[in-house]
Amino acid sequence: MDSVADPIEIVPVYEALARDLKAMGVDTVFGLMSDDTAHFGVSIDSMGIKFLGTRHENIAIAMADSYAAATGRLAVGLVGRGPALANGLHGAAFASRTGNPLLLIYGEAPSGVSHNGLGPDYKAFDQVGVLRAAGIRTFTPTSPNDARQTMADAAAAARTGATVALLLPVNIQLAEISISGYLPEGIDGSPIKLPAPQPARPHAVSAAAALLSTAKRPLILAGYGAHKAGAREVLIKLAEKTGALLATTAKGKDLFRKHPLNIGIIGSFSHSLARRMAGNADCVVAVGAGLNVLTMSFGESLPNAPLIQIDARRANIGRWMTADVSVVGDAKLTVEQLIAALPDKTLAEKPFHSPDNMKILNGFRIETDFEPANTARTVDPRSLAVRLSELLPEKRNITYDAGNFLGVVPYLETPGPAHFKMTNDFASIGLGFGAALGFARARPDETTVLVIGDGGFLMTMGELETVVREDLPIVIVLMNDCAYGAELHFLRLRQLPVQKSIFPDVDFAPIAEALGYEAHTIRSLDQLEALAPLLSNPEGPIFLDCKINADVAAPFMSEIAAADARR
Repeated sequence: MDSVADPIEIVPVYEALARDLKAMGVDTVFGLMSDDTAHFGVSIDSMGIKFLGTRHENIAIAMADSYAAATGRLAVGLVGRGPALANGLHGAAFASRTGNPLLLIYGEAPSGVSHNGLGPDYKAFDQVGVLRAAGIRTFTPTSPNDARQTMADAAAAARTGATVALLLPVNIQLAEISISGYLPEGIDGSPIKLPAPQPARPHAVSAAAALLSTAKRPLILAGYGAHKAGAREVLIKLAEKTGALLATTAKGKDLFRKHPLNIGIIGSFSHSLARRMAGNADCVVAVGAGLNVLTMSFGESLPNAPLIQIDARRANIGRWMTADVSVVGDAKLTVEQLIAALPDKTLAEKPFHSPDNMKILNGFRIETDFEPANTARTVDPRSLAVRLSELLPEKRNITYDAGNFLGVVPYLETPGPAHFKMTNDFASIGLGFGAALGFARARPDETTVLVIGDGGFLMTMGELETVVREDLPIVIVLMNDCAYGAELHFLRLRQLPVQKSIFPDVDFAPIAEALGYEAHTIRSLDQLEALAPLLSNPEGPIFLDCKINADVAAPFMSEIAAADARR
């Protein structure tokens, strides 16, 4: 008997694309509705894919980026063309630097339209040129019949760990096509097969082992790349074999949490013990770490000692800091090779592991690392962060906006790098809210904490409503110094007038409360302590307007000033 042919089905392109997203396994699309993407957005929602709408395009894109970071899967953002793309360009540029798999779908002007038609087109904008200038690869279908394959190709490119833009001309979206018996290549949702992790070349391992074997006080500095490669346990073994201490970059924060050899973050977010111990190292092994300006404390965080840099990507080695020995290879596999190539050492040959040194390490308490600067109406942000770290649930995600308040990063612990996200890749404020929303959507059974300054909060305050509307589990910690804190200290350190960086003391808790938050104003640690039952088991959105002492400057502010003075 002859097989029955697939029935002919004619649908609009936007519906076919929505079906294809569903076939890819996409369960959520983040965006902001626009007339040139409205048909697509509504069709997505009707397919059973959650369309999560935000109040600003930047937040939608930052949310999608964080969702990708939290799940490890392709995330999709959908916004309009022209002004919508321009509005969200900040978020797109940021996302393009994170290495997360993100497909951004934009509307586009109708293709092939005569210039003698009605006009002007108020949304006219060179979208491809602008996105290209931001370093974002673009895909645009040229006809209704190639729209599905073009989206499949764009998604495949994004799933390799990149931000990719798909521009959909309105007339192509609205055209009708036959979808009978046709599925674009790569649309079935199967994961992209990335190249298998590669070990390092033996002679490079031998060179690194020869140098490391002579070191008496080595330091292992692990970055986010080490975390992604699953190298934690082998790095601990390397430290135990060589007598090294363990440290991380900011993005690798808490990779070695609670391990006795852990000294925390190296660089602009170090505590005093980490700075002192790192200064005594006679060899540094950087693994999956970019060694950027914050990790290097503007050139001051690491000693004048040999540097071994291990990274899976050759282009990352020596990009910001010259390496004495370069080893190209997967972090986990390469460290295993190093362990096999190194001789064993006695305890006497491991001064960093001596009983006296271990006593110093184990006796360190970060809450004693500074002199609290609480006032009658404000709290020291460091003291606040230490106590929050104790009060919040152990299973939590911490996301940050950017600003002077980032000085609290060492004081708020997380379960590990997968639960920690900073949004300063574009050196800006205003993206933290989106990052928190992305984590909250991806991990609804965990508490997500947003730490944000009053400047970034006022840029994105409209998203308070998004949290309530979408029922997202989130605790917002507003670090409110009534100022643009970074600019305040920038001006002070240069003996310039600060008045334009200072703002009135506005109480934001009533605004959040009106939107359905459990909201409180915090001016003392006692007021925070009274909320211990609430914070230990958060239910529903919580908002804390924490009035912090604006005189407390993050360490990186003085580092920036010192670097400027050296130029």
